[in-house]
Amino acid sequence: MARTVEQYIYSNQHWDKELHKLREICNNSELTEEVKWGAPCYTLNGKNVIGINGFKSYVGIWFHQGVFLKDPHQLLEQSDDTTKGLRKMMFQSLEEIEKKENIIKEYVEEAIQNQKEGKEINISKPKEVILPTELIEHLDKNPDLKKAFEKFTPGKQREFADYITDAKQTATKDRRLKKISEMILDGIGLHDKYK
Repeated sequence: MARTVEQYIYSNQHWDKELHKLREICNNSELTEEVKWGAPCYTLNGKNVIGINGFKSYVGIWFHQGVFLKDPHQLLEQSDDTTKGLRKMMFQSLEEIEKKENIIKEYVEEAIQNQKEGKEINISKPKEVILPTELIEHLDKNPDLKKAFEKFTPGKQREFADYITDAKQTATKDRRLKKISEMILDGIGLHDKYK
């Protein structure tokens, strides 16, 4: 994991020029450059505003509260269905960034202004995982299974718990317990795609 922006750019040499250009745009604003999660992050008063990243097929600039940007040029995309506020712009070349440089700067300035105005999505804390009695007893009988279960995130644990709770009949609960036991021991979440 990179500890400096230079290290990050060096580890993404195929996007060297593009990352330098996006970095320049961010550093010419009032944002503070930091490294978070091993990548360049630009903050205002300690709040994340922008990140830049290089991936296999594109280089991107991320707006942490991008959902509030007006996006008149329709350049923003939602990363995935789970991100609430995060929006990104993707580029395939330095020329593309240079061509849109003034537009990118507009978005950066708007993101800064939005942060100053306190526009941000409040992420609610995940609800507590409540395990059904059948699952608790099943885990208590098998220490290896319990240890494997505890390695899952609370969200994945909740999926397993809900799967058992949703079964109405004891026979269905038993079948489901057997099915998820194998998945848990293999480190596979209930809704993970696997072969």
